[in-house]
Formats: sequence, structure tokens, C-alpha cells
Amino acid sequence: MRKSVYSLLVIGALTFGSCTLPKMVKMSKDQQLTVTPNPLEVHKDTVAFDVAANLPVKMLKKGTVYTMNTFYKYGEQELALDPIPFKAEDYPNSSTEQPKVTKTFSFPYAPAMKQGVLEIEGVASKGSKSKNSPRMQVATGVITTSKLVKPVFYAAYAEHGYNNQEELEPVIIPDFIFEQGRSVLRTSETRSTKGKQLDAFIASKNATRTVTITGTHSPEGAERINSRLSPDRAAAIEKYYRQQMKKYDYKGMADSVKFILKPVIQDWTEFKTVLASYEGITADEKTEYQNIINGGGTFESQEKAMKRLPSYRKVFKDVYPKLRTAKTEILTIKDKKTDAEISVLAKQVTQGQVNADTLSYEEMMYGATLTPSLEEKAAIYEAATKKGQHWQAHNNLGAVYIAQAMENSANAASLADKALAQLELAARIQQSPEVSANLASVHMMKGNHYAAYNHASKSLSSGLSGDNAAGVNGVKGAAEIKMAKYADAVRSTSSASDNADNLFNKGLAQVLNKDYQNALTSFNEAGRKNSNLAVAFYGAAIASARLGNADGVVSNLTNAVKADPTLKEAALSDLEFAKWSATEPFRNALK
Repeated sequence: MRKSVYSLLVIGALTFGSCTLPKMVKMSKDQQLTVTPNPLEVHKDTVAFDVAANLPVKMLKKGTVYTMNTFYKYGEQELALDPIPFKAEDYPNSSTEQPKVTKTFSFPYAPAMKQGVLEIEGVASKGSKSKNSPRMQVATGVITTSKLVKPVFYAAYAEHGYNNQEELEPVIIPDFIFEQGRSVLRTSETRSTKGKQLDAFIASKNATRTVTITGTHSPEGAERINSRLSPDRAAAIEKYYRQQMKKYDYKGMADSVKFILKPVIQDWTEFKTVLASYEGITADEKTEYQNIINGGGTFESQEKAMKRLPSYRKVFKDVYPKLRTAKTEILTIKDKKTDAEISVLAKQVTQGQVNADTLSYEEMMYGATLTPSLEEKAAIYEAATKKGQHWQAHNNLGAVYIAQAMENSANAASLADKALAQLELAARIQQSPEVSANLASVHMMKGNHYAAYNHASKSLSSGLSGDNAAGVNGVKGAAEIKMAKYADAVRSTSSASDNADNLFNKGLAQVLNKDYQNALTSFNEAGRKNSNLAVAFYGAAIASARLGNADGVVSNLTNAVKADPTLKEAALSDLEFAKWSATEPFRNALK
């Protein structure tokens, strides 16, 4: 009896299982599946998407499991992704409520995956029994717009440290001394050491801008006498100077020399300075003079008060003569090599035709800026690196290698290695924003956009400014697009150098940040900067597609394939244009 009952139970269970699973599979046709985004998109080398699944009410039966197996199929290959299991025990209310789940998927992108479909296969099971539902296509893929980013590089040069502008050097002639109450320049003064110094300077015909002569007087004497002595003493030196220029045949050169006469009248400043350094009287006695000066009154009344001091005779004898002077300060133009001389000599140094000491380090660095040839720049900067431990020379040599790599893609890898070697030397000498900026470009060339981003960020936070900052912002923006930091990339490219590549990347970042109208503006600006930049028109077509502008899609694709016919095939398979790919205007644009 027991055996019969057991047999009936087994048969009943099998019958129930065989009926339940086909029913579950049949009901699965009414399941609700949503894939976001659809089509699939690649960002920072990864395809990520969400699958939201809602099963029909009463589909799950006690003890059953419904598993959704997900596959990405491309070409002859397919990639199996994680399953989504619905266990009946996990959904006790499935008889009245829809079982729901949302799961995030991701897989690394490879170029062969660009054209494919996402498929889901349902499997109803109970115990060891199972039944599969037919596979269904739930999404297509992959949109690769983020891969359009243009790698950007920039060569950041450090300052050469040389001032190629006119510089003035002061030449100070010791004071000429005048006799009490007189403004005649004595022969003994012109024949003295200081007189010979001034004469030698004038004789050498140095290029001179100004001669400033300050005439002074000692405190004694009436106001009318003192007010005349200071300007007359200054004028005496000017007269002598002009006589010497005539003697040495200055001719027209004399007209370029400007004389500035500065008479100092009834001013105690010089007296207090000389008195402070005078050791002939005590500190208390010096204080007596200070008290008189600070006590107010006229200049003459103060001087009369000083005459009553016991130390006045000594001061009059030792201090006053030093105040009867004319001070001469000459601003002469610093002797410098011309740009043409520096340029020629810098090249001769690199060729071994002249000694390396012919130019200073700063002149060598400046000389490199005077040639448009990157080969000549490299040779000059290399010579500059041998003039001591200077980070700027190594940095600029590395920058030249970056510039050469930008012009010569065939040798870009080896040039990037040479640049890296120089930049590492520079960094060991001194960490600087320019070195970090160039390291950003080198790592971008090597395909390491994370390192490029880090170095670019470091350079900007370290105070990089001007053109260098704008240049490295372009590098940083390109790296941020590769890292899917689209809002950051918009900010970086907005501060980048105003060129077609940066404008294109700005537009691309705006598209990926879902700011389609501004993206269209940026792509159009890039196209105006460089009418041969086909990808700028292609980007404008994408922005137009996302705005739903069919005419914009067609007109921009027409311009894109005109500039680069290879974009025809790309456009035909690009899911950005799936909505229009079957239309006649679209097909005509790609003929």
C-alpha cells in the first residue's frame, strides 16, 4: 500500500513539474524588460548598463526558479554575463505582486564589439528539471561616441631667464666738493680720482640715458645764498660733462643724453645722515643738534641756534664741507648682444665652432627661442643642459621632443621616451609646474590617461599660468573624457587653448554630458577653426541627432564625408544615426 501511495506521489510531482515549467516559459513572454541605456554605450573602456526585469504575477510557482541569462553577441562570438535568478521563495507575494529586480552589468570593451546585440534567455527550473525560453533581443550596441576624443599634447617651455629688453645700469661718481659759498668746479676736483673716473666714462662713449646731478649746500649762510648755491653746483657739473662730450666728439649722441638737475635747498636730511656717522662729538652732543632741528623754526634760525652749541666749531670744520657737494648718478644702457648675435653664436656653440662660454646660460636658453627649427632648438637646449644643473634646460629639451613627436607620429614613441628621460632629470633638480605639464603630455602619448590627468592637475594646482596653463588644460580635458569625467572635461576644455582640437573635445564632452545645444556650438567653432577637421562635422551630426534635427544630421554628415570619405562607413554603422539610417537624405549624404 505504501509503495502505491509513494508511486502516485512521484507521478503527481512529475506531472506537476512537467506542466509548471512550460507554463512559466509561456508566461515569460509577458515579462517586462528594460535596458538602460539602449543602445549600449562605452565609457572609459567599459560598457555598463542596467537591466530592469518585472515578471508577470503568478508566474513563479512554489519551489521554482526563473533565471534570466544575459549574453552580448557580436560577430561569431558571444560574451556570457551574470545571470539574474528569481527564486520563488524570495518572492512570497508573487501571486499578487510582480517580482522585480534591477541589475547592473558591465564588460570591458573591445573594438570588435561595436556591432552586436544584447540577448536574454529565460530558464524555468524546478529541482533537476528545466525548460528554456527562446532568446530575445533586448538591446543593441555599442555607441562609441566617447572614443572620438582627440588626444591633445602640449609642449610647456620654462622661462629662459634672459632679459632681451633695454636695461639701464647706474654708475655713481663720488661727490664733487665745492668751497664754502662757491659753485665753481675746481681743477683739483676734475683732476682727482673721481674726476678721472668721470672723464674715462665720458671718453668711452657709453650709451647713456640720463645724468642726474644733485646739488647740496651746508646749513650756514643766508637763505638767498643757499637757494642759489645748490642749483649752481649742479649746473657746474652739467657744464663740465657737456664740455667733455664735445671734447670726445659725441656729435649727435650728446642730444640723447638727458640731464636732470636736482638742487636740495634748506633740507636737514643729508646733515643728519653725515652727523650720525661723525665720531668727533658725543652722542649727547649729537642729540642737541637733533633737538634744534626737531624744534621747528626757520632754516636760518635753526642754524644760528647750532652756532651757539659748544661743538659747533668741530661740526662746522668736519661735517659741513661734506655737505657742499654735487652728486652725479648716470644711467647707462647695459651692453648686450643683439638677438642676431645670440642666434648665430648659439648655433655655433652647438656645432663646436665657438667655445660654450661665449654665451651665458641665460643667453643660450634665449637663443633657442630665436629659431623656428625644432632640431636647432633641441641642439641648443642640449648644450644648455651642460652649463650646470638647471631644470629649465632639461624641461625645455623635453618640451622640444614633445613638439617633435606631435609633428612626427612615426617616431612619436621614441621621442616620448627621450622627453620622459629629460623631464625626469628636470624633476630631480626641481619640481615645477612646467615639468608636470610636460609629463602630462608624455603620458598621454603613452596612452596612460590616468597619469596624464594626475600630472596635469598637479601642474595647474602648482601655479601654472598663461599659455602653458591653457595648453595643459587641453591635455587634462582629453584625459577627463577618457576617464568619463565629462562635466570636469567641459570645464577644462573651456579654459584650454583656443584651437580646433580643444574645441572639438569640448563639444564631445558636452555631448557626453547631455548638453547637446552647446555641443553643437562648440563643434561648429572647431569646424570654423579648421575646415579640414572632418570629425568636427561628424560631432555636429551626432549633436544634431541627439537633438532630433534630421536636417542637421544630413548637412553635417555631408561636410564630414567631404573632408574625410572614410567616415562614410563609420556613419552607416553608427547607432547614433540609427533613426535616420534608412532614410533617403541620409543615404544621399553618404554617397
